Amino acid sequence: MREPEITQQLVSEHGLTAEEYARVQEILGRKPTFTELGIFSVMWSEHCSYKSSRIHFRNFPTSAPWVVQGPGENAGVIDIGGGLCAVFKMESHNHPSFIEPYQGAATGVGGILRDVFTMGARPVASLDSLRFGPIEDPLQQHLLAGVVDGIAGYGNCIGVPTVGGEAYFHPCYSGNILVNVFNLGLVKKDRIFKGLAAGVGNPVIYVGSKTGRDGIHGVTMASEEFTDDAHQKKPAVQVGDPFTEKLLLEACLEAMSKELIVGIQDMGGAGLTSSSSEMAGRAGTGVEIEIDKVPPREEGMIPYEFMLSESQERMLIVAARGKEEELLSIFKKWDLEAVVIGKVTSDGFLRIKWHGDTVAEIPAAKISSEAPLYDRPSKRPDWQDALQTLDLASIPLPSDYGKTLLKLLGSPNIGSKESIWTEYDHMVRTNTVVLPGSDAAVIRVKETLKDGKEKGIAMSVDCSSLYCYLDPYLGGMHAVAEAARNVACSGAKPLAITDNLNFGNPEKPEVMWQFINAVKGIGEACRALSTPVIGGNVSFYNETKGSAIYPTPTIGMVGVLDDVEKRLTQSFKKAGGVVAILGETKEELGGTEYLALIHKTEKGMPPSLDLEKEKALHGLLHEAVTLLSSAHDCSEGGLAVALAESCISGHTGAQINLDKMPLMRKDALLFGESASRAVVSLDKKNLPALEAAAKKHGVAITVLGATGGDRLKINGFMDVTVKELEKAHKGALSREK
Repeated sequence: MREPEITQQLVSEHGLTAEEYARVQEILGRKPTFTELGIFSVMWSEHCSYKSSRIHFRNFPTSAPWVVQGPGENAGVIDIGGGLCAVFKMESHNHPSFIEPYQGAATGVGGILRDVFTMGARPVASLDSLRFGPIEDPLQQHLLAGVVDGIAGYGNCIGVPTVGGEAYFHPCYSGNILVNVFNLGLVKKDRIFKGLAAGVGNPVIYVGSKTGRDGIHGVTMASEEFTDDAHQKKPAVQVGDPFTEKLLLEACLEAMSKELIVGIQDMGGAGLTSSSSEMAGRAGTGVEIEIDKVPPREEGMIPYEFMLSESQERMLIVAARGKEEELLSIFKKWDLEAVVIGKVTSDGFLRIKWHGDTVAEIPAAKISSEAPLYDRPSKRPDWQDALQTLDLASIPLPSDYGKTLLKLLGSPNIGSKESIWTEYDHMVRTNTVVLPGSDAAVIRVKETLKDGKEKGIAMSVDCSSLYCYLDPYLGGMHAVAEAARNVACSGAKPLAITDNLNFGNPEKPEVMWQFINAVKGIGEACRALSTPVIGGNVSFYNETKGSAIYPTPTIGMVGVLDDVEKRLTQSFKKAGGVVAILGETKEELGGTEYLALIHKTEKGMPPSLDLEKEKALHGLLHEAVTLLSSAHDCSEGGLAVALAESCISGHTGAQINLDKMPLMRKDALLFGESASRAVVSLDKKNLPALEAAAKKHGVAITVLGATGGDRLKINGFMDVTVKELEKAHKGALSREK
């Protein structure tokens, strides 16, 4: 086997800077082999090493009494009581999904599922957060259709329900769509597994699909901007097989139940390279691999390709010595490739052998946890002041508030996403009790039955990228607060987050300034709301030809209901109920969907956010869950949209009087997006108790009216039938605009 000569051009093509290559030579004490160059290039890529972001994560709170596993493992873990834990993580597959939407999205689902079941958990629910350019654009329609089909095709086949999510459309995503996928699984607290290559002499076993050339340099592609040749990168996109993944899932869980596994990790980004080096690095051991024993899918593959391939549905397992035959028999039963390819060593090296010859020998920790760390320059953009300046006097009031509401309901960012989520099987496993379309998805945890009660898990993904564009710090706080508010509106107590931080090129000081401030905002909100960060993902280089996406730090929030039967949804349930708003409404229009859609203006400051008041609202909603019939977060589109959505989902109208609301501009009163608010409905007999609870928590409450009839009537503003509201809302993603 003859390897290419290591030249400066070859080093540059592998994404390593001159300084990084010099460090490689210093670590090795020599020039690297071709295989070693490939290993360093993927492990030191932005996607794998977080070299531009790690330094800033010190700002995140990561611990709490209920946190069992924080950042650093395949997924985070929280204790939900009853001897059970929830395991969850969110990952991105942005670049691959733009290049090949079906496979990009499908393999994103497959990867996040493996992250979860690698921890010993059975995946039980998925969410997604999707961002595209304007829906009127035929290319974006093609991308949306492919991504949705990919998510559905993989999730439906493997039998894990996609129970909710979000989708937004904006020109900033035209060249860089975002596909962020969240999964949650359940595991017994004493049966959690980790990615550790522990036990010197223990065998290292390769399990799953054969290795091909697909996905080579996938993580490198995810660590650079797109240019005009983006669609020429299809070979870097992996191809998934959900049926093999289902077999892999069941086989791994069976092997775990029989205590045959010491450590296990998914071969995700950077494939065999990342799994082997990270498992050794965490355990402080070494790993020796005979790469010629890895099952090939294609002829003529070389060690470089085996190590960098990102072929899907593969796991690396460290087995208990002496139990390997029993382990191999389980995988044979499930009709899966399984072969011993190496062993755990004591010298701390990742050593790769090819037919007896050593082709790579690298200190495992140097590539897995000691990659370069950059504190990149940051600079507040020169245009930020002008962006945050909004002259409300120049914004005319609507001539017809009813038509304005219908236009907002019919916009892609506010309107129904039913055409997306109906593609997903959200009822498989029969645990989904709040379907897509409400503030948070809720699943039943059947294993926690106690005193006739079953726990529920509520989950939501959220981020206002426009808020983050206008003010990254405040936008980061809002992303956490709204995700928590969505969970609280289901009656659950928010407990922890995972994140997916999507930004442009970190080598640009303005982008780094956005990232640093968003991270600070997220950390501040998580501390205030007692929702630590237990894991996450960073996706940089979401730029095409120098044009970056808006900062999009997506938050996945998880909370627990002690009694799932007490869950809340946003729907007005019956006529004669009292409608009230919890929280304070202020004259705030900056960054609103109303301003962007109706007045084509994306300026001003996002709504102010008092985190103490936000937490008080969550506490009130959690305590008052038995008093309420419904609860719905006031966010995009403000009070009017929240009322309309509660009418639409409940198929009933409401008569609303705003005379007791603060005096302000009428459009701000109806469509402003003041934070820390929820529209609730309840039986009249429960109102005194709710008012008492609101006073105890220090949350403002204003009675607005009553449910009933077939119209939404807001005194002095509008009178619209529920059928008109439904028609506008359901037609939001229609291509005939």
